[in-house]
Amino acid sequence: MPAMRRKPCITAGAVVVAATLLLAGPASARTGHGGTANGDAQGPTEDGGDGSLMATAGGISYDDSKNGSGPKAGPIAPAGDYSPPPCWYGPTYTPAQFKKEREAVWAVDSTGHQWDLEQRKRYVEGEPYKDFNMDKAGKGYWWTSFPNKSYPPGWDKCTKETFWVDTGDPPPADVPEAIDPEILAKLAYARIRVPGTKVSLAPEAATKVNLPTWAWLDGAEFKPVSVTARVGVLGIEATTTAEPVSLKIDPGTADAETFPADGVCEIVDGRIGRPYAKGNAEETPPCGVKYLRSSGDGSYPLKATVTWKVHWTGTGVNGEQALPDGEFGAEQDVVVEEVQSVNR
Repeated sequence: MPAMRRKPCITAGAVVVAATLLLAGPASARTGHGGTANGDAQGPTEDGGDGSLMATAGGISYDDSKNGSGPKAGPIAPAGDYSPPPCWYGPTYTPAQFKKEREAVWAVDSTGHQWDLEQRKRYVEGEPYKDFNMDKAGKGYWWTSFPNKSYPPGWDKCTKETFWVDTGDPPPADVPEAIDPEILAKLAYARIRVPGTKVSLAPEAATKVNLPTWAWLDGAEFKPVSVTARVGVLGIEATTTAEPVSLKIDPGTADAETFPADGVCEIVDGRIGRPYAKGNAEETPPCGVKYLRSSGDGSYPLKATVTWKVHWTGTGVNGEQALPDGEFGAEQDVVVEEVQSVNR
């Protein structure tokens, strides 16, 4: 019995030859699943073009203007049960663009005669589409799959053939991975960046054994950050927001006490800990650590981790929707000197 031949999987951007035939154009703002709904869309052109180029990640664009930045900024690590989408389907081609892409694939004869015949039957000969739906120019888009590069391997999780969606219609019910506000929110989550977590300490250069050491973060940097993801041709978007809620201090050794005792400093009125000031020497720091043993000739790796509460809002969604909390931390070396008593 001959071995079964696997059909090649061709997705948007997979063929360089095809990509060179596509002409880039700006995406227009539109509403409704499947294409245009207002008058600002590009009309049909002489060569059969019928709208803006969609051969990107499902037509998704991102607004990072309210995201975190800076040399120490980084992505938060989701806590708890969290499953980012391994792939999704989104609007990719107009009829003319899809025709150019697929004919370019056939022209290089790299996918095999049998597969090419099946593709021609599906998209050209009316089983179930005819002539790449050229008669529907400006009335919808061809949708393809996109693997999530941050969730490998995602290329084999969406295997449905390229399909057509009319303007204003929802994608097929048997395609749960079709792009929607919730998927957009999860994709935006992966782009969230938050400030570094190196804490300020007092004493600064080196602390002493049994001396309460104050710890705090720059409150001006630790404020909510957000990323908005949208698909303009569908008129859908989602904004994912992360807000700092607490700072956890791990002294880097069991020979230490933290303030508070559990090491978790709640963020109050946007302030993470409280900077040490002259006259605070007799007070217990609201956030800090007391080392009980010298670090000798080395240092202790103090780790500071900020927990961020994450939620999203989006098109057609009532109120804020929760996503798993995220964490971002960093280590810093703390030198602890052997001094049993200190004059203050």
